[in-house]
Amino acid sequence: MADQLRVRVHQWASALDPAANRARLAEGVTSGADLVVLPEAFARDFGQAGSDVSAFAEPLDGPFAHALSRAADEASTTVVAGMFEVAEDPARPYNTLVVGGATKASYRKIHLYDSFGYRESDRLTGGAPEPVVVEVAGWQVGLMTCYDLRFPELARRLVDAGAEVVVVPAAWLPGERKVAHWRTLLAARAIENTCFVVGAGQPEPRYVGHSAVYGPLGQELAAAGAGEEVLEVVLDRVDLIEARRTNPSLANRRL
Repeated sequence: MADQLRVRVHQWASALDPAANRARLAEGVTSGADLVVLPEAFARDFGQAGSDVSAFAEPLDGPFAHALSRAADEASTTVVAGMFEVAEDPARPYNTLVVGGATKASYRKIHLYDSFGYRESDRLTGGAPEPVVVEVAGWQVGLMTCYDLRFPELARRLVDAGAEVVVVPAAWLPGERKVAHWRTLLAARAIENTCFVVGAGQPEPRYVGHSAVYGPLGQELAAAGAGEEVLEVVLDRVDLIEARRTNPSLANRRL
């Protein structure tokens, strides 16, 4: 069991050209981290609100997942990034996180963004409501995507399934108090679950940026501004153990 987990967050914008995103992935993922997290929809941006993205959906063994796994293997790391995955309804793909490297997995976004005037469910299919937790360098890492962050029950299910770290790739849209919502919810999920939370957002101008990493007592460990940026942070298991000793709220639950 590793005492530390080296995490790198790439707050990068995805382009409308999937080939350009694959090339950037191959060039930008380098060694030195155990876990590299890129934003939601990094394989290809959503485009204008309500756009049909079905033409850009790929299988889990398609070009983007292959490029991600190759980059992860060459850098000896694990990479998490978002893509659109072909679904049973070809007109409404899944919004999927793909994991490449020593661990290979995927997570289909459960909660679609039918909020703040948007209707993601018109263009995408929601995944089955099952938590996905993967092992990375001896740590248990749970997966969520963007709007999932507003549903505390999913984070709790991930922690109940063993997650010590929850990663949240996002393309968080701007609006009144939206940055405050994003940062507050990241911290809240960390505090209430006494776990680490890693938020990786796409930057301005289309999205808000402000990626951040929080510790299990809600302490800010790293934070980005609005533009493109890369965060480096080391998570320490001692902090997790001490937080759960100090605040044993998971053990104190009465269900």
